Amino acid sequence: MDIVYFDPINIVGVSVRTINEGSKAIEDISALWDRFMSEDISCLITNKADDNIYCFYTDYEGDHTKPYTVVLGHAVHSLDVIPDGLAGRTFERGSYTPFQAKGNILEGAVAKAWGNIWEADIPRNYEADFEVYGEKASDPSNAEVDIFIGVNELIR
Repeated sequence: MDIVYFDPINIVGVSVRTINEGSKAIEDISALWDRFMSEDISCLITNKADDNIYCFYTDYEGDHTKPYTVVLGHAVHSLDVIPDGLAGRTFERGSYTPFQAKGNILEGAVAKAWGNIWEADIPRNYEADFEVYGEKASDPSNAEVDIFIGVNELIR
């Protein structure tokens, strides 16, 4: 299992509390993406660290079958300015194992990757997991999305 380390990341964006039971998470996360795109949330966020869109999964009440929070937005240099109606969070330094979703993200490529992750034997810490939508995800019909799963590993 490969391990990568990330320094703290500040995120500003929109958030929702959800659960994977039934189709609740799919509905909630789709609505979150719809809001992010239709309200042009990206333009409201200043002080961006890069142009990637990040989707963080955090505040787990247990494992992936329990409620958790999704934060969708941009990495920023600081949380000094958080526009009204948006959320700001700092995700602390952590160790992650990388995965990648490839294919049509509008037809479930990312959801399929998560299904594989849930079935994998990974020592997850359920503190924070995240997806990175960068340049390789600009064509939703043929995208590559990096997924990082928080794992129990000593932080260097």
